[in-house]
This record gives sequence, structure tokens and C-alpha cells, in this order.
Amino acid sequence: MKRTIAKASRGMKFDPDFGSARQAGKAIRAGVISSGELVRHVFGRIKKHNEKINAFVTLNERQALRLARRADEALARGETHGPLHGLPIVIKDQFRTAGLRTTCGFRELENYIPGENAVAVQRLLDAGAIIVGKTNTPVGASDIQTYNKLTGTTANPWDTARTAGGSTGGGAAALAAGLGFLELGSDLAG
Repeated sequence: MKRTIAKASRGMKFDPDFGSARQAGKAIRAGVISSGELVRHVFGRIKKHNEKINAFVTLNERQALRLARRADEALARGETHGPLHGLPIVIKDQFRTAGLRTTCGFRELENYIPGENAVAVQRLLDAGAIIVGKTNTPVGASDIQTYNKLTGTTANPWDTARTAGGSTGGGAAALAAGLGFLELGSDLAG
């Protein structure tokens, strides 16, 4: 996918590859780029780069596109769903996400699909965020690198011979590669 800079008639510029979450939110609200355009752009980048870095373990493309369309329709009516309205985000595979596989790197949870969201996930959704996918984590989210037998190793997107770290290595790699704008991660040791 060709790198582009979205522009509005008011001169606002936004880099959909590596703009910040704040810039992305402003660009959506200002009409520089629609949520649908940004979500499609993110999925294009995921398809191009994820095979090499293995940041994602589960994608949520169909639902994300549907929610982006709803966000754009709401904005056209002058309504917003919250401070993260239409923003494509990623969630560490440690957090329960209703309707999306949640494994935390355990083979025993390979097919686990929770019926409800973790509180932190729900709060992001209530703020208007759109989940594009779940990111890789070590087993139990408890290692300084990101590897598990179920979903493999996540590599550093800038040097695939190096680690992306852990335990939120999938999320770190996704954000560093421009595959989302915010990540719900965690830290075991503080």
C-alpha cells in the first residue's frame, strides 16, 4: 500500500501510517479521513506487514468495518461515541473480548471465545474505539519476550532478528509498525 498523507481543505495533515492516536482522532472528527478509510488503511498495512512480524493472533476485520461505518454515520449526524470515536485500536490477547478469540498464549484456550469483555476493553469500546484485532503475548503474559507454542514469536518490526520484548510484544510491534493507534497492554512486574 502506498504511503499517503490525508489532507483536509483547512490544511490539516494526518499521516495514517504513523500519526498519533490524538492526531488520528482529530483527523476523523475534522473529516480529514473517515473512520472507515482509516480502518481499511490499517487492515491494508496489517495484510502487508503482519506475516513478517506476527503481531496479531486474531483479526476483527468484518466487525471493525461495520463499526467504522456506524461511527462515520454518527459523525455525519453530528454525534460522537466518545473521545476515541472511530479510532482503530488493538488489544493484547490477555484481555477477554466478547466474540473474539482470547488465548493469552495457552493451547488450552485456543478456541476460547468469551461472552463478555474485560472491564478495560469495555471502557475503550464505550469511548468509541474500534478493535481491529488481538495481539500476541507469551503464555500467561509472563515473559520478557513474546513467544508461545500456539501463535509463535513476535519480531521487532524494524529488525526482525530482534525481539519485540514482552509481555505486550505483539502490541508494541503492532504500534511500531503503524498497525493501530492504541494498545491495551499490561505489565506484570511494574
